[in-house]
Order: sequence, then structure tokens, then C-alpha cells
Amino acid sequence: MAQFTSAAKPNSFATLGRRRRMCIIDAESPSPAAIESISGRGAHIRTNARPKCGDSVGLQHPAIGRIEGRVRSVGDKGVEIAFAGDEASVAFALGVTIADMTRD
Repeated sequence: MAQFTSAAKPNSFATLGRRRRMCIIDAESPSPAAIESISGRGAHIRTNARPKCGDSVGLQHPAIGRIEGRVRSVGDKGVEIAFAGDEASVAFALGVTIADMTRD
């Protein structure tokens, strides 16, 4: 039976050709943000903004649009935002992933 092998490093597929675009997190005031990871259930955002856990925030991606979420946790380098996990959240996450892998 044939076995698939790859010369690529593990997890290199996720970042191959990925270009992170500057986003805006709208907490108490708009702040620059970078999406470190994203799914239909939430995102890890690198930002200097420090909203409180449970706060409602908006995340604006320049190519995809805006999504609303709640702050799940706050760390030294950013925040975790929880999304509703519905079709709109999944579409936003897929759109961001595609947009960040597309070269203009």
C-alpha cells in the first residue's frame, strides 16, 4: 500500500504564503489588531487593546468585513474572542483565511 510522505514541516501548510492583514478591534475604542488564529468559534488577536473578559467587541478585517464577539480571555500579547459559532462566523473565518492566503 502506498504511503504519503511530505518534505514539508508539520503545520507548515497553515502558514504557507499567509499574509496577515492589519485589522481593527473595536472595544472601548478602535485599536490595531492582527489575527493570529481563527475558526468559526473564535479567534486569537494580537493587540495592545485590553478589554475585559465578557466585553462585547467588534473585529474588522479590511477585505472581509466585521464580526461581533465576546472577550473570552486577555493575555500579555492579546485577547481571545469567542464568536457565535454559526454559519456567519464560519463564513467570516473562512473568508479571513482565504483573503490572507491570496496575493494581490
